[in-house]
This record gives sequence, structure tokens and C-alpha cells, in this order.
Amino acid sequence: MSFDLVFFGGTGDLAWRKLVPALFQAWRHGKLPDGGRILAVARDERSDDEYRSLICERFGNVESAKRPTDDEFARFAALLHYRRMDLSLPEHYAGLKHWVDERGADTVVLFLATSPHLFPQICAQLGAVGLNGANVRVVLEKPLGHDLASAQQINRVVAASFSESQALRIDHYLGKPAVQNLAALRFGNALFEPLWRRESIANIQITIAERLGVGTRGDFYDRTGALRDMVQNHALQLLTMIAMEPPAAGDADSIRDEKLKVLRSLKPFTPDSVGRDVVRGQYRAGTIDGQPVPGYVDEVKVPPDSHCETFVALRTEVQNWRWAGVPFYLRTGKRLAARDAQIVVNFRPVPHPIFAGTARANKLVIKLQPEDGLELHLLAVKGGSSASSTPEHLSPVSLDLDFDKAFLSERVGAYERLLLDAIAGRLNLFVRSDEQEQAWRWVEPVLEAWRNDSTGPRPYAVGTWGPPASSALIARDGFAWAEEE
Repeated sequence: MSFDLVFFGGTGDLAWRKLVPALFQAWRHGKLPDGGRILAVARDERSDDEYRSLICERFGNVESAKRPTDDEFARFAALLHYRRMDLSLPEHYAGLKHWVDERGADTVVLFLATSPHLFPQICAQLGAVGLNGANVRVVLEKPLGHDLASAQQINRVVAASFSESQALRIDHYLGKPAVQNLAALRFGNALFEPLWRRESIANIQITIAERLGVGTRGDFYDRTGALRDMVQNHALQLLTMIAMEPPAAGDADSIRDEKLKVLRSLKPFTPDSVGRDVVRGQYRAGTIDGQPVPGYVDEVKVPPDSHCETFVALRTEVQNWRWAGVPFYLRTGKRLAARDAQIVVNFRPVPHPIFAGTARANKLVIKLQPEDGLELHLLAVKGGSSASSTPEHLSPVSLDLDFDKAFLSERVGAYERLLLDAIAGRLNLFVRSDEQEQAWRWVEPVLEAWRNDSTGPRPYAVGTWGPPASSALIARDGFAWAEEE
């Protein structure tokens, strides 16, 4: 199958740091279809060879195991092309269409790796020149809007030129192998489904933590914040995968229908519940590993009086028969104690304990990063002959599945998987417009409450797990975050 893959913003950070390296890995693994061309478009004037030299230089920043040899890059680089485009000029879109039409590839994928405010302009121009035929797909990188109204406006403009099946809203967390195994865990095995409900589960925690700060992205981040950057998309998508009902089939719309039902079932926020159930924070200067690091307002391009949140923790519920009364806790932040993304499913304790020792209940930990795997925490009799190791005394043990060890072949990365799916037209891992809009609809009361709150985010020290109020939020229900147990 021949394809043309066009990156708008082809010299930007996302393209050289994530997208082109992911395509190289797909090529190296023999999964990239033959007969492909990869075209980067941007404002600068440069030749194909100059662009290839730029990408070759950028590969020096990729982890060593994923860098090409000189021979590999020479062969892969033959796929790379460059075209100068001013996104405001209709004649440049006409030139792009001519470049695509002259070969007539089976599939054309247009990846918008630009600022989202350019999406409406680009899609309208693509439609105007007819670069929206049945074999064309457009991939939209997050964030899609900054609130419900802007997201709806983007979707209206996109829908004027592309059908829903042609518009692929990407969330790279859905491409992570552990998230794929989350679906397999629930719907490919009989073990957990009888327990996957309110009668057996006490609470569910979703954490996406980063050790890094905002770096040089201060101007972007200050307009976005942790709620828009991580909760509205990544965290909510993970929640839907955990809480959704088994779909009737494995096709894209059956899966996305069930995810949408979860989003519509989330307990809505009110001004009072935002103050009670949402904690926002902002990191302050301190040290990590003995090295001083700046606070958020001291980062490059961040206003000194910024109220932008770099941390969010919240409590919600899915108001349906399966989950009624089960609290879901979502947490994300920058400059936290560890780089860690995981889902913790805490089961209820046994109804009548007959063993001495720990009262710790079972839990399932789904690890997304930096490790990729599953841990099932159980209780068992501790070996040994001491009096404290009688059969009546239980100790915690865990069953640990490391996917990298279980599957010895190199695993497909998130962007690699999603780019291959975009080329093949597999839509399961892309977000539908009604999902995206419902997620915005749910977070909007939080954004509105913060706009009317002059107190701003709570401070927290770098290298910690956020403001103390985050621990108080979950302790109110008698629970604790996983690292506090």
C-alpha cells in the first residue's frame, strides 16, 4: 500500500523529537508499508537534503538504542522530503495538492503538528483545494481548543472538509502498550470481570506524574495548565478505559460509544464541589537530587504573578450501576517526586477477616511509565519457622508482570503504533469529536470556578507529591495515595 504522510510543522519539536523517530522505528521493524513518502512542510526555505541533514542531527538526541546507523539513516532518509509552505497562502495548498496528485498514493495522511489555533485555517484551505478526498485522513494533535466553545469551533471547521472517519484526534497515551493491555486484561480474560464493579472495588487512582518542569515551554504551558494539558485528555481517556462497559464488538465506534457513556456518567462539578473535590498547585523553587531547580514563576517566559496550575488532584464518581459510590481519584503534576504513570485499582477488604497480621487489601497496579506492566498485590503466609510466621499470619506478596521481559521482541511505541494505525485507517485508538467535547464539558465548571477564585494554586515543593491538600482530599474518604500506604 503506497502512502504519503505530510507533517505540517515538520521542523517543530514534536516532528523531530517524536514523529520522525517513531516512523524510523516502524521502518526498522519492517512495519512501515512499502511505497511511502514522508513530507515535512514548514515556513523555512530548505532543500530535501538540508532537511535530511537536520533530522540526522536531531537523531543525536534520541536514546542510543533507537538511533539509526549511517547505513540505516541513508536508506530511511530516501523517504524524507521537504516543502516550504506559508499556511496563509492558498497557492501553497494548491502546490501541495499537485505534489500529492502527481503520484496518486493509495492513502494520504495529513498530520497537523502545529499550534492548534491553526487547525481551522489549515483544514479550510485543504478542503478548498480538494485535498480531502476519500483516501485522505487528517490527524489532529492535542490540545484541541482551550475550552468547549473553541473545541466545538475546531470540530465544526474540520467537519466542513472531513468526515468523522477522516478526522483522527490523537491522544498518544492510548497508543501505549500498557493501555492496550488494559483492554486485553478486561475484555480478553475472564479473571477480573466479575470483580470489576462497586461490590469489589473500593477506589481507583490514576496518576500521571513528571519530575521535569516546564522547561522552555513556559509561554505555552502558562496558557494551558495541568487541567487542560493532562486531565481533559490523557487522564480522562485512561478513566474511560478502566470504567467502560464491555463493547458489543471490537470496532472503533463500538469502543468509543462505551467510552462516551462513561464521560456522560461522570459526576458533574458545581462551584461548591470544585472547592471540595479539586486541588490545584504550583511548584516552588527547591532542590532535586541535590541540584537547585527554579519555581514555576521563575521559569523562562512565565509571568511572575502567574496563577497557572502545574498540579491537579481531583475526586469524581461514575454515576451508573457498575460504579455508583466508588471514588475515582485523578492526579497529575510537574516537578513531582518521580516520573510515574500508573492506575491503581484498590479492592475492598475481605468481609470477615480470620487471619492475623496486616489488614491490607488486594490491589492491581497497571504501570504505564517508566515501566510497562502489571502488579497484583495479594496476601500469603510468610515462610520460615518463627512464631510470627504461623499459618494464621499473612504478609503482602505481589505477582509482577514486566511486559518487556514477557515479550522479548522490541515493543511498538505509542506514536509508532498510532502513526501506523493512521496510515492503515484503524480508528480504535483515536478520539471521536463527541468524546472530546464531552470531556471539555465536564472540566469547564472547574475552569470557571478557578477564574472566579483569586487565591490561586497552592504552593508545593519540588520533588514532593504535590500540595498537602492532595493527601487530605483522599484521606477524607479513608484512603491514601499509593506511595503513602
